[in-house]
Amino acid sequence: MLGWFDPMYFVFLAPGLALSLYATWKTKSTFSKYSQVGSRNRMTGAQAAALMLERNGIRDVKIEHTGGWLSDHYDPRQKVLRLSNDVYSSHSLSAIGVACHEAGHAMQDAQGYAMLNLRSALVPAANFGSIFSYIVMIAGFFLQMVGLMLLGVCLFSLVVVFSLVTLPVEWDASRRAKIAIDEAGMLSPEENRHASKVLNAAFLTYLAAAVTSLLTLLYYLFRLGILGGDE
Repeated sequence: MLGWFDPMYFVFLAPGLALSLYATWKTKSTFSKYSQVGSRNRMTGAQAAALMLERNGIRDVKIEHTGGWLSDHYDPRQKVLRLSNDVYSSHSLSAIGVACHEAGHAMQDAQGYAMLNLRSALVPAANFGSIFSYIVMIAGFFLQMVGLMLLGVCLFSLVVVFSLVTLPVEWDASRRAKIAIDEAGMLSPEENRHASKVLNAAFLTYLAAAVTSLLTLLYYLFRLGILGGDE
């Protein structure tokens, strides 16, 4: 059975769900903790990102303010680095860490970082797979067509590949941020360690997403008999 009430689904997904809950809690609590700790030089998140870009000779990237909580991101298509309310104008260690992480993505883009290019290329396929994989699998289940279900699983595998490729991209952006913060003297070594805790906690969310998507794929393969289960 490839259905909604299969106990084996929860057996497979339990580790991923547990990690996701922990990652969400860890990210929120760590960001909130260090958002209350201001940097000694009173630099804002936007200023820190701008300094990082300037020191790396990146002049074609705009820094914009955007709404939402931790909605910070870098758009490689428009060359725009968007920082959220709690990051753009905040002097906190959390804000500087997050802003420099996003600037790290701009550095990746400027230097032609292969994994970022691969992730960008996978976006359309991953979006398509996330939307239509379940539709195809459900149709295959009700029509009792294993081939159709297998097609749905193949579509979902695009989501898994995207989530796995995201891991080195995010880790590298944080690595670049930590180095840049230190080299530019934006924070003291102690402050940098605290800002790094924010980035490490945020990385857990990407890890949890990758683990969950991979476990989901394994469940589907199990139910199709490919991993030893029954069709």
